[in-house]
Amino acid sequence: MLSRNATKLVAALAAVFALATAAGCGEDTPPAADSKAPLEIWVRKPPGSNTEKTHQALAAKFTEATGIPAKVTALFEDFETKLQQAAAQKKLPDIVVNDTAQLGTLVKQGLVRDVNQGDIAGGDQLTPASWDAARGADGKIYAVPFSAQSFALFIRKDWREKVGAAQPASWAELDALATSFTTKDPDGNGKADTYGYVIPGSTKRGYLDWYFSSFLWAAGADYFSGSAGSLTPAIGSDSSVAAVQWLKDQFCGAKNVVPGAVTSETTQAHPLFESGKGGIYFTGPYNMARFDKNLGKDKYEVVALPAGPGGKSASLAEGENVYLMAGSANPAGQQKFAEFLITEQGQTIGMAGDTDGNVVRLPVNKNVDLAKVRTDTRWLVFDKVYKEAGKYAPVVPEWTPFRTASAESLNAIVANCSSDPKAELAKLAAKFGEELKKQKAGA
Repeated sequence: MLSRNATKLVAALAAVFALATAAGCGEDTPPAADSKAPLEIWVRKPPGSNTEKTHQALAAKFTEATGIPAKVTALFEDFETKLQQAAAQKKLPDIVVNDTAQLGTLVKQGLVRDVNQGDIAGGDQLTPASWDAARGADGKIYAVPFSAQSFALFIRKDWREKVGAAQPASWAELDALATSFTTKDPDGNGKADTYGYVIPGSTKRGYLDWYFSSFLWAAGADYFSGSAGSLTPAIGSDSSVAAVQWLKDQFCGAKNVVPGAVTSETTQAHPLFESGKGGIYFTGPYNMARFDKNLGKDKYEVVALPAGPGGKSASLAEGENVYLMAGSANPAGQQKFAEFLITEQGQTIGMAGDTDGNVVRLPVNKNVDLAKVRTDTRWLVFDKVYKEAGKYAPVVPEWTPFRTASAESLNAIVANCSSDPKAELAKLAAKFGEELKKQKAGA
């Protein structure tokens, strides 16, 4: 974690970057200092992974097409901290490919330049929803969409059949299935060592809130009410309390959650599903190739999250954007790289067929036919969920403080079985109100 002085330095440097690029970004076509200058590209992917290799393949194809050298650096742990350190050293990369949820933070820090949507070649071929995920609270576009995704339930099919249950069509049936996985020895080893839910409940990067958001929305609840710029907290509502009480009950009542979940990040949660500790995991399509290899394709199934008590189907909609970082020596090259990634060729390379090298989960280019690129029909479950029930994180100047506060409150509730969800959410609502006021986004 950065010290207070280091944080101030980052903020100061960010302001310098923003001022330095403001003039150029205000023009229709930002002037290029050197249109052939090499591009340094940072991606939030594990070094040495197949996803890194796919990004390298994209960069190589871009260089082949344009003559502009492009180098990919894959970073995963503490990615955002390393980016801040690069800003403090005035060594920002030219391009960052990272989560849509990071947009507000990058804008606040002054590390990205805004984008004129109309100037992006091929931009009119992208889905409107993907462009919305690149839009800041001020209405400006600060990135170029690259990939979209939704989430679904990964269920041990062999366990489900062993306990004689159907695919869950309601939350009650889902909970009953989780209880069966916990109590009926679905792996047949004679030991009480299996559980229903695998949950990444850590507060790091707001993981527990990230996981829970889909359930919150499906329960008919929400974080805020009102419209952008005039929001009020809704996280303390009766429907929100009921949704959180349901989550707590899985930890403390039914005890259907794999032990250790309150400190688990996704990197610790994935093995719990594939090793047979838990039988229900709400996660993204990027895990299918991994689970096919480590668990076996025939042992699990992918199912949409059933409608919740509010009668709604919902899934967090996410993805990745191409961020054009401030202060680049080659702004024209930055734009060309982003434009290449959204072409049909770029999207298809990024999809990587049915392999675990995919960096485009669902294409944002509406001309790309997912079913023609991938033979695995399970991808169509995620595509349908995204189109029919996908919901992006709320549009506020900076979402990270809200996600962090929510994850901390949720973690405290499920880690302490004597906790009072209503009282804790009332405190969280107060924090939300203060943060909305701070960000000048409240009513």
